[in-house]
Amino acid sequence: MNLASLDLNLVVALHALLEERSVTRAGRRIGLSQPAASAALARLRRHFSDDLLARKGNSYELTPLGAALREPAANACGVLERLFTSRADFRPGTERRDFTILSSDYAIAVFGAELARVLHAEAPGVRLHFQNMDGRIVEATDTVLGGVDGVLVPHGVISGFPAVELYRDEWVCLVSADHPDIGERITMEDLARLPWAVYRRFFDAPVTRQLGTLGLEPRVEVSVQYFSLLPNLVAGTRRVTLVQRRLARMLQGIAPVRVLPCPFEAVPLQEALWWHPVHSQDAAHIWLRETAARVAAGLDDRPEPSGAL
Repeated sequence: MNLASLDLNLVVALHALLEERSVTRAGRRIGLSQPAASAALARLRRHFSDDLLARKGNSYELTPLGAALREPAANACGVLERLFTSRADFRPGTERRDFTILSSDYAIAVFGAELARVLHAEAPGVRLHFQNMDGRIVEATDTVLGGVDGVLVPHGVISGFPAVELYRDEWVCLVSADHPDIGERITMEDLARLPWAVYRRFFDAPVTRQLGTLGLEPRVEVSVQYFSLLPNLVAGTRRVTLVQRRLARMLQGIAPVRVLPCPFEAVPLQEALWWHPVHSQDAAHIWLRETAARVAAGLDDRPEPSGAL
């Protein structure tokens, strides 16, 4: 496909049409008249040899191809917007800019909140948007990264893209403060026989995969998509869970739980901010990465003795 022969305005029209599923609303969204939006749809139908939008009663539905193009079209618009808003320099004290970062609740609590505080003080015109991520970050990394400014995940989840190193963390076990079967330490046998509360998305928690390699399959009673809910899900039960030490320290007092060292050499976490190479030379993005590294360097990186928050 020769990009020089394409009208990139059609990318914007495609995105609007697939999102709105209405020629009139799509035209209004991107500033086109209804006839102009209809003409754009006709050109897109010729290009893809597909209706994209099929009438059903008084409305339109996406064809299978239209549904498949919806996410790539949104990501393409995101890449184009970031490409054409890039500048040779960036003045954080006066300029306006939005940054979107994909993250788990853990990384937002431990790192993102502090980053947001620094941006509040140093760059009042910058807006920071944290969004939850799903398995597409593993399955379609290039596409997902191209549509956002970055993603906060530890090493071992994605690779092959530029990243700035942030901080290290380690895994600890949590049990209820009044757990009837666990004393001052927990064993592999305990982990095998006790019920578990777990974080749902395995790619964010490589320690879960590590347990499998050790021949231990947790007996899961409850799973959630937020690390911060795990203390409440083990309090007052016989359950056990694994969380990051930094997060356990921050959540101290929200639930009556005890922190215990893992009975195995749990793989440590090296958190990083990953981005798509399209952003590498963007002055504003460079400033964001440098600021992220500075904020991370200010975090307390000295692990406390096991068993203490």
